[in-house]
Amino acid sequence: MAMGRRGRKGQKPLWVPAGSVARSPGHPFYERLNKLLDEAGFDEHVEGLCGKFYAEKMGRPSLAPAVYFRLQLIGYFERIDSERGIAWRVADSLALREFLSYELEKVTPEHSTISRTRRLIDLETHREVFVWVLAVLAKHDLLKGKTLGVDSTTLEANAALRSIVRRDSGQGYEEFLSALALESGIETPTRQQLAKLDRKRKGKGSNDEWYNPHDPDATITKMKDGRTHLAHGADHVVDMETTAVVAVNISLAIARDTQTVQESYELAVQNLSAVSQDPEAVEHLSQDLARELVADKGFHSNDVLVQMEQMGVRTYISEPDRGRRRWKGKPEAQRAVYANRRRMKRDKGKQLQRQRGERLERNFANQYPVGGMRRTHLRGHSNILKRILVHAAAGNLGLVMRQQLGAGTPRGLRGAVASSLATALRAILRLWRLVGANVRSQISTRSHSRSRHRVPATASFGWPERTSATDCFYEKA
Repeated sequence: MAMGRRGRKGQKPLWVPAGSVARSPGHPFYERLNKLLDEAGFDEHVEGLCGKFYAEKMGRPSLAPAVYFRLQLIGYFERIDSERGIAWRVADSLALREFLSYELEKVTPEHSTISRTRRLIDLETHREVFVWVLAVLAKHDLLKGKTLGVDSTTLEANAALRSIVRRDSGQGYEEFLSALALESGIETPTRQQLAKLDRKRKGKGSNDEWYNPHDPDATITKMKDGRTHLAHGADHVVDMETTAVVAVNISLAIARDTQTVQESYELAVQNLSAVSQDPEAVEHLSQDLARELVADKGFHSNDVLVQMEQMGVRTYISEPDRGRRRWKGKPEAQRAVYANRRRMKRDKGKQLQRQRGERLERNFANQYPVGGMRRTHLRGHSNILKRILVHAAAGNLGLVMRQQLGAGTPRGLRGAVASSLATALRAILRLWRLVGANVRSQISTRSHSRSRHRVPATASFGWPERTSATDCFYEKA
């Protein structure tokens, strides 16, 4: 075999034969995903939804809607958090080019083109695409819609605390501290003096006094790990039977769970009602849509339980320990709280609470820490919700892929193949051990049967006998 050499930089050929252009064999996951989308008519559907945002004759051809939404799907399946990272990954991968139907001579979309297309297409269109994916899940019997679970989390905003300004005067944080130091008699304060002055001040992180001009929707929030950041709040409503995400809502991070649960539940009802309009999907849905709601104790309040009871919803919400309560003048709240408490003590309520930790928390893990969306790279609730809606839709499509391929992501498919090979190898080794043990048992049986006809080993035949351990020989007298 001859030794080759790495190609040196030089003048590239002007013309390249089409047959010599490198082509990708494709990725089995993305090939099956494209087949799924084509069978459901994804391209035609999104082109019909987004046609109003494009000019009919004027202007150069821009990013196709089907390509734009596929790019957002890639963000979930490849665990990429930013649109810049998606653009780089697509330009570097032949398999993703095949997924987007981009030939090698065509230039893949840049991140500015992706972000411009996102701003061009409104939020309602992204919601309709999300509902379309829910209909696909229902046709594959992966959406029931009777028992819903809701939970919330925080997303780190794409804004820094050092950029916040006063709402009344527009002063920056360091400028405000320098003014306070000047009032206290320190004309030229050092950084250590400003930090000491700021440490003793009460209410220094009040959202009523401070905001970030680059992202006004972000609020100063204490994250779950104890750090303080500018953040947004996110609510997910999940089908407890299939773990499909039914609705996504973005709100202020300082808003309480009891303030956002009503809006999130209504979004879920709207999405399920839209799915029920499809004659093929409605056959797989439950007849009692959104009749049960499961949540943790952060969503427990008198107002929430009364509102859900008025809408005919059976709640399974954990009740915090509030001690002895007084119900004078609150008969409706008392009835709703006691009814929820009775349901929670039954076997069904206990089972749903066990499933909540598994099916809700795991869903959050797939979407945010593992899925790469714990920190947002967009600003404004509308932009963030557009990205997360398609992100959650990709997770729902992963349920269909797991049903058909046994894996919901490309990495999961690779792990499933490796796991199946390891399982097959373990089965072969186990079979080999069994065969070996059987052969050894047969050999020992045959040797035992032959030993009956042998001369006893104690016969000396005139040879000198051997002592115990010294291998010395002696003759009998």
